[in-house]
Amino acid sequence: MTGIPVGISTCLLGQNVRHDGGHKHSRFCTQVLAKHFEFRPFCPEVATGMGTPRPAIHLREVGDELRLVESRGDTDHTDAMHETIARALPGLAHLRGYILMAKSPSCGMERIKVHNDQGRTIRRDAQGLFAEALMKAYPLLPVEEEGRLHDDQLRENFVERVFVYDDWLQNVAADLTPKALIDFHTRHKFQLLAHSEAVYRRLGPMLADLKSQPLEALADRYIQAFMGAMTQKVSRGAHVNAMQHLMGFLRASMGSEDRAVLVEQIEAYHRGETPLVVPMTLLRMAQRREPVDYVEMQHYLTPYPDELGLRNRV
Repeated sequence: MTGIPVGISTCLLGQNVRHDGGHKHSRFCTQVLAKHFEFRPFCPEVATGMGTPRPAIHLREVGDELRLVESRGDTDHTDAMHETIARALPGLAHLRGYILMAKSPSCGMERIKVHNDQGRTIRRDAQGLFAEALMKAYPLLPVEEEGRLHDDQLRENFVERVFVYDDWLQNVAADLTPKALIDFHTRHKFQLLAHSEAVYRRLGPMLADLKSQPLEALADRYIQAFMGAMTQKVSRGAHVNAMQHLMGFLRASMGSEDRAVLVEQIEAYHRGETPLVVPMTLLRMAQRREPVDYVEMQHYLTPYPDELGLRNRV
């Protein structure tokens, strides 16, 4: 089975494309995520024609704009980089996510240094030129820096968003119908509830009247709000709320002892004594014993392959 197409900075795959002739190999990307993602590497600096190795570059404030300039000298690569980015962006529309190299003046997602004419750092609030253009062109695209993927919550959140966005592009955007939109909302309802109850309560009524505006416009409003909500970290309390809602659908088919154990483990998770995988596994076991159709379709129970082990650490 072909993996989900995800863009990645080339150096993270272990290729020697950095300015010093080295790489920044991410074993999490190549040994774990690569089992499910089909990585599409891109190095904007190499694509612009800069050699390897090459002089280091940085962002320099010149007047009211940022220029991409060699750190030792005045060679300016800004216009060439913008041309490279303009050529590359249309070919990235099929991607379901993107993993960028941190601190890079081309690929850094945030907190990139800006220098003055003397080479001194004057602030750290910029984005790399490619990263900025990528996120502007594809605001729904899940984007993350490799370094931030070492954070358990950020890693779990990014992977979950990639799988949700893949579902949207495959099953809704590819052939938009009222049924496709409603079905998507139904199977991701509890994920949305966990990430943002406020957005959850807003999107339900939005879909209740599909004739209020053109379907394309409604779908665009919907997915912008949905993917925005998905970027929010899920608190333990929010997971407890979602699991308790799911438990309500399974209550009639569970014995009193099983219910007591599940409640006990949900409470233990809430106190931080067990990871999310423990009460979630009990919910899934209850569903398998006495299947409930509505619960069966909820991606919240299995938002990504179990072998990734992401819920073992949140």
